[in-house]
Amino acid sequence: MIAANNVTLRLGKKALFEDVNIKFTEGNCYGIIGANGAGKSTFLKILSGELETTKGDVTITPGQRLSFLKQDHFQYDSYTVLDTVIMGNVRLYEVMKEKEAIYAKEDFTDEDGIRASELEGEFAEMNGWEAEADAESLLNGLGIPTELHYELMANLKGSEKVKVLLAQALFGNPDILLLDEPTNHLDMDAINWLEEFLINFDNTVIVVSHDRYFLNKVCTQTADVDYGKIQLYAGNYDFWYESSQLLIRQMKEANRKKEEKIKELQEFISRFSANASKSKQATSRKRALEKIQLDEIKPSSRKYPYIDFRPDREIGNEVLSVTDLSKTVNGIKVLDHISFIVGHDDKIAFVGGNELAKTTLFQILVGELEPDEGSYKWGVTTSQAYFPKDPASEFDNDYTIADWLTGYSPVKDATYVRGFLGRMLFAGEDGVKKVRVLSGGEKVRCLLSKMMISGSNCLILDEPTNHLDMEAITALNNGLIKFPGVALFSCHDHQFVQTCANRIMEILPDGTLIDKITTYDEYLANDEMARKRTVYTANREEDDL
Repeated sequence: MIAANNVTLRLGKKALFEDVNIKFTEGNCYGIIGANGAGKSTFLKILSGELETTKGDVTITPGQRLSFLKQDHFQYDSYTVLDTVIMGNVRLYEVMKEKEAIYAKEDFTDEDGIRASELEGEFAEMNGWEAEADAESLLNGLGIPTELHYELMANLKGSEKVKVLLAQALFGNPDILLLDEPTNHLDMDAINWLEEFLINFDNTVIVVSHDRYFLNKVCTQTADVDYGKIQLYAGNYDFWYESSQLLIRQMKEANRKKEEKIKELQEFISRFSANASKSKQATSRKRALEKIQLDEIKPSSRKYPYIDFRPDREIGNEVLSVTDLSKTVNGIKVLDHISFIVGHDDKIAFVGGNELAKTTLFQILVGELEPDEGSYKWGVTTSQAYFPKDPASEFDNDYTIADWLTGYSPVKDATYVRGFLGRMLFAGEDGVKKVRVLSGGEKVRCLLSKMMISGSNCLILDEPTNHLDMEAITALNNGLIKFPGVALFSCHDHQFVQTCANRIMEILPDGTLIDKITTYDEYLANDEMARKRTVYTANREEDDL
């Protein structure tokens, strides 16, 4: 068990948390939700002990071990992948290294023997003999192949490092597991594996995530951070949403009835207060009026942007044809003679773990890269807007937000441009902020403003939900569902893909393409059935041998 007791955190004059009391118990997975800036990640740092409170404290059941997913991708560059995972249990790793140092001595003394014996006993108590096998199992489950287990972390790609750090947090069956955005940069297979791991995890899990499907799948409780308070709800994200909306509706209905009663009493008092025969009744109603208190309905700190992609022209029947497209990147063939035709009603999700292939394809389709072989052709009625996976170059300048967006606007009018910024929650004074200093979420909202203002009828989006809070993801999700044009997109948000896409494409590790007109859930179900058939066939063949 871990609990926050009267926790207050002040940053200058602002109180981020005020007298928070909450208890997290064994056997539950708690989803921490709230708007960007509400303090979700900060609260995890308080629970982990990385951040001191202004008032109050955090208590943990004595003897329990806490593990916290770290986001420093370079901290372990000098260690092997396997060692990095085992370091998730600090004491076990210390014992392993001390043992190794003692056994490596040339002048092994009696004292060394006694110490080694003590370490062996402690090592066995912590299931040290299974440590490497457990670490390898976690790595394999997250998609890190065995040949990388003894590589230095410095040699891994960023997405691979994310998986290793997640394996580190999960290693050794911690009593309390803190996860801050664990699905970021994970492919769908790794997310599915993590979901099953957490569903079967018996201890305490506290997770911050913007992935609604993930929270619905794994969480048994939801902790809502709003206005410096944390309110606990039983159930997953959808249950919280329905419960919170129901509570607001009930309070509004109760207030409506109270207001009707107040009006009725006021009219009676006004009408009969001067009437001697009715004075007692009027006095009685005055006392009743004084007792009626309206419920305070404090608006949430959550703010939803308004995302509405409106094409300037209707798209024709000829949208996009791709023929025998091939591309090699750094000696690896990421696209191998892929071909497909896009229809005017298509919203295509590119899924699977081949991240580089998806990004490369999008860059070719918008003219940023040239294919090695093959060709593609956009229809004459099409216009494209592109959301890049890495937008750093877009903001490497000293423009203000307003000037930056004006540069992409067909109408060079400040009021017109600020209207689009306002939809994306940039208030009047925000327009003078330099784009160079914007946060990740603010840059994404700028890019979405640029796409809206373009009036394009074909949208290409490479991981657009990264860095967005749940409110912005919901708004983008709804905006893409309503969009009357064509969309090609990649996204790790399961609910986003399921609700937006009518066609699924997966670029396999060998660069070839699977293309199915289906929903994402149906695609996954069929893919799982195919895997089971493959395993069954392989087992039958082994039996025949």
